Amino acid sequence: MANVSGSWLGTYWQNANPTRFEVTFVQAGNTISGSILDDSPLLGEAQAAGEVIGRTIQFTKQYLTTSIYPINYSGLIAEDENSMQGSWTIQGLESGNWEAHRSGDDLIAELQNRRLEAIPLGNR
Repeated sequence: MANVSGSWLGTYWQNANPTRFEVTFVQAGNTISGSILDDSPLLGEAQAAGEVIGRTIQFTKQYLTTSIYPINYSGLIAEDENSMQGSWTIQGLESGNWEAHRSGDDLIAELQNRRLEAIPLGNR
């Protein structure tokens, strides 16, 4: 069984328009839960719950404040467990594709280092 615990950066397409998102999954056995933040002022934060069976993932995304419709995601996890892709649907109303890539564990450290490099030594 694949392990998807951790941070992921992804994109989903709706009517050919891409929207970036960040998701952090916690996995216990086959069960996954997580929080999602869309890079869209209209949608925002959502919760996810689902399962991983083998290399197949399925989860439901529910926005906290902006939409009453749950969004069902399904897809396949790559053998190296660093990427996944699939499709999403909203109760037969709309559908599209999505993909996500594991975010580097050192992303926060990398950002902090970049900030330090941008600050002159005398001002640190």
